[in-house]
Amino acid sequence: MAGAFLILKRPEQEGASLLELQNVNWTLPTGEVIIENLNLRIPAGKLSVVTGPNGGGKTTLAKLIAGLVQPTAGRIYYKGDDITDLDITQRARLGISFGFQTPVRFKGLTVQGLLETAAGRGLSFDELCELTGMVGLCTVDYIDRDVDVSLSGGEIKRVEIASVLARGTALSIFDEPEAGIDMWSFNGLVEVFSGLKNQGKTLIVISHQQRLLDIADEIIVLSAGHLRDQGPKDEVMPGLLAGEIAGHCPVGRKESA
Repeated sequence: MAGAFLILKRPEQEGASLLELQNVNWTLPTGEVIIENLNLRIPAGKLSVVTGPNGGGKTTLAKLIAGLVQPTAGRIYYKGDDITDLDITQRARLGISFGFQTPVRFKGLTVQGLLETAAGRGLSFDELCELTGMVGLCTVDYIDRDVDVSLSGGEIKRVEIASVLARGTALSIFDEPEAGIDMWSFNGLVEVFSGLKNQGKTLIVISHQQRLLDIADEIIVLSAGHLRDQGPKDEVMPGLLAGEIAGHCPVGRKESA
């Protein structure tokens, strides 16, 4: 059935943590601390949007979860298992996908080949249409093109997002998916993320875009490598809109007396 590979079963315990970071640190060889004593739980079957000032550690957090880098201290758990020492390939086998902010190009590999490699099987034309259509690409114009320098920055970004969707993994991480994408395609991506969320997918999206914040189940605010706020959209969003968090060091929500 076309598109079946995109659908995941809803977690048995809705709201349970799929991923947990405990006292995680990441420090550069120079000694500069990028992430410090981070404790974070990512709920299963929800769309979590990570936001905050530039340089706050958001992309580093995504890389730590995906396995591109390992923490200098602390542990990372996925479905209750310690994955701290696993690399990106090993974590991918467990069901974690990562969409790079700057996608990799592959000379000699077509868009269809990339999507089929990501899916782990051959794809019908209807399935290819569904995937490419989700990211605003015309299937017949792109499936035979190489994933190389002939594609623009926006095109390669959309192809990579389609490849993440093709994997159909339990946890998908997108680092600023709106970068390099026109408004029409971005509108389509918002619909894609909404649909995946409704299917019970667990998504982590790094973004400043309010339209993505608007569809989030949960908002996570990072600043200077620290967790400044986390909670349901309706609780965190007012502080963002009021300017308590955006633009300078976030302080999080004030607890009521």
